[in-house]
Amino acid sequence: MRRRSLTAALAAVPLFLSATAGAAMADQIYNKLDGSIDATAEILPLNANSAATSVQLYVNPTGEDGKSGCNLTGSTTLVVAVSSSDPTVATVSPSSLTFGSCGDVKSVSVTPVAVGSTTVTLTKTSSSTAGTFDLAPATFTVNVTAPAPANTAPTVEVTGVTEGATYDVGDVPSATCNVADAEDGPSSFEATLGDITGPYFRDGIGSQTATCDHTDSGGLEAVSSVTYNIVDPSAPVVTYTLDPASPDGKNDWYTSDVTLTWHVSDPDSPNSLTKTGCVDQGIIADQDVTTYTCVATSAGGSTGPVTASIKRDGTAPTVEYDGVTDGTSGADGWYTSDVAVQFTATDALSGPASQSQTVTSSGEGVDVVVDSPQFSDGAGNTTPAGTASRSFKIDTTAPTDIAFGPVDGAEVTGGDTYYWGSVPKVPTTCSAVDDVSGASCVVTGADNPGTVGAHIVTATATNGAGLSDSKTLEYTVMAWTLKGFYAPVDMSGVLNTVKGGSTVPLKFEVFSDHELTDTSVVASFKQQQVTCPGASAITDAIEVTSTGGTNLRYDSTSGQFIQNWQTPKIAGACYVVTMTTQDGSKLQANFKLK
Repeated sequence: MRRRSLTAALAAVPLFLSATAGAAMADQIYNKLDGSIDATAEILPLNANSAATSVQLYVNPTGEDGKSGCNLTGSTTLVVAVSSSDPTVATVSPSSLTFGSCGDVKSVSVTPVAVGSTTVTLTKTSSSTAGTFDLAPATFTVNVTAPAPANTAPTVEVTGVTEGATYDVGDVPSATCNVADAEDGPSSFEATLGDITGPYFRDGIGSQTATCDHTDSGGLEAVSSVTYNIVDPSAPVVTYTLDPASPDGKNDWYTSDVTLTWHVSDPDSPNSLTKTGCVDQGIIADQDVTTYTCVATSAGGSTGPVTASIKRDGTAPTVEYDGVTDGTSGADGWYTSDVAVQFTATDALSGPASQSQTVTSSGEGVDVVVDSPQFSDGAGNTTPAGTASRSFKIDTTAPTDIAFGPVDGAEVTGGDTYYWGSVPKVPTTCSAVDDVSGASCVVTGADNPGTVGAHIVTATATNGAGLSDSKTLEYTVMAWTLKGFYAPVDMSGVLNTVKGGSTVPLKFEVFSDHELTDTSVVASFKQQQVTCPGASAITDAIEVTSTGGTNLRYDSTSGQFIQNWQTPKIAGACYVVTMTTQDGSKLQANFKLK
């Protein structure tokens, strides 16, 4: 009577178990006489009168021999000798096997001779790889018993699935047990499938073993198993929708609210699906280009980042009056020519199509209106014309015969140049003629005549209608000429080095149209600690220091001002020393204290 059985203990044993848990080991050569890989010799029972039995040998790459994966890569080989400890009990052939890859499956034939027990072992003959191999799991014991009356052990083979193969989830072939038995004849039945193991077993993803266990009518049992992998063949699907589907403004801008909805799925392994980002969005406020991302990962792989970029501007530009860019301004708010008025539009996001526009007035009168133009931003939002209009008083006929009034003493003449401190008087009154309504005249620009730079004094005449004209007087005030600092101090960016606490003489000269010698020309001496420059800075040591007082003086012998600077006692500190004269001119030198 035939029977099939698979104990729960055998089904739960993983096919690839190491001989010593947790220990690093070489690739293993093993047999499949039971469901484990270990150094304990398996038992092959034979009858003395039975035919030769084939035993298959496999390679298990442990990945723990100093390299990842199989030791037999490329054209490397492992040659082993196969022997029986007692050939009078059973013989084994062939006597030598060559493994050329981790996918090699080799067979040895065991022939019973007489009742007894012998051990079949493998011994390494040669190897062309640096990796090592554990041959102990290939060892098995052959127990030859008395001839069984007319009964030989059955053989069973798992078909439909292949050892180590990979199948897509939902597309795993059926596993069938095919039995061959000399006495009972052939038979077949469905293989027993073990539980799927692995982190995604709930989705049917992981490793599974199909086992066949058959006992013939004479009580001889045969067991065979195949382990394969079930995978998710595809990564998650990530898409999104936008509402509105397309931007409702120009240049890919939205001008209304936008809804972003993510759609993420993996039908093959939903329990393994994880999402990063993928947050639905409701954009109701204006924003610049903002990118939203979604990354999905499952047992089938990873998808993304998938991105959606959204920019929203629903606000029209803000238009403001930006002033008169062209036109002659008269008294009492009047203009004596047409005026060019600039209006500026600002937009927080998409920007105006034209940042500024200028509109020129037309006509004369006390209330000439200049309307602001229409502005549109990059998203298409439009501000209508006239939102920032302005009115002006405009008359184009001006007074005539404008003249500057006299001054008491020397007077600035137009076009002349003066040194600071030597500027003559500037006229502060003027007169003009208007035969129709009379004219008044005001001088501007006469304040601060001694500041360095170009000066313009303007006489502006205004008639009774508010029309005006002007006459100008121009002159220039020059700064003093400073020379120095002289030796021992170096200028032009040189870093002067000196011992902290030393007194350094700062020597210089001041000229207008002649040399100045009064110490009152100096407004201030200041020292400021700064960050020291790098090693590339040009340095020069102060060769001469002083022991005199630190008050400013003019040395008539050398024709120089001398200011003795008492350096701080901070070794390694850097300073900038600045001398400023009354006209605002400066001399600066750089120092590093030792």
